[in-house]
Amino acid sequence: MSAERISTDEAKPDKLFYVVANIIPFREDDGRCLILKRDEREKVHPGKWATIGGKLEHKDLDIKNPTSIEGEVLVFADPLFKLLGREALEEAGITIVPPLIFVRESLIVRPDGIPVHLTTFGARYGSGEVELEKGAFTDSAWVNGDEVDDYPTIGTVAEEVKITIAHFKIEND
Repeated sequence: MSAERISTDEAKPDKLFYVVANIIPFREDDGRCLILKRDEREKVHPGKWATIGGKLEHKDLDIKNPTSIEGEVLVFADPLFKLLGREALEEAGITIVPPLIFVRESLIVRPDGIPVHLTTFGARYGSGEVELEKGAFTDSAWVNGDEVDDYPTIGTVAEEVKITIAHFKIEND
């Protein structure tokens, strides 16, 4: 019998992680990527330049409408693309175009002790004028691989922008 609800009741606590994904939109016409400046009021990394992203949540998986059912297993296709498409629209007012390209993954432990599996992807910019989510971001910039170094970014964001640009440059050559 397939699951009727999403539950972590039977999960092993030492195997639970938040699933977080980030997206770096790449604009093909000028070879630039979008980064966003976090609001100074943010608790973590205030005022730093970041990428679009968010956490995968149970509500993202409609238990009544899986993509397919394999035996008793419910399958949900492309949950990270759907998450990132929604976050791109919410955080920056833009759309992205599949496919996602893998940039980097990290395992991090937040100050509150929660382990996080973070994966960063690149994707082509689709459409829309950048309109920032109020209260979360205060500025945006489309940057190339050199310009990104002029911005105080979180962690490896500058390197991830360069990886994204290099991938699409090779693909387009």
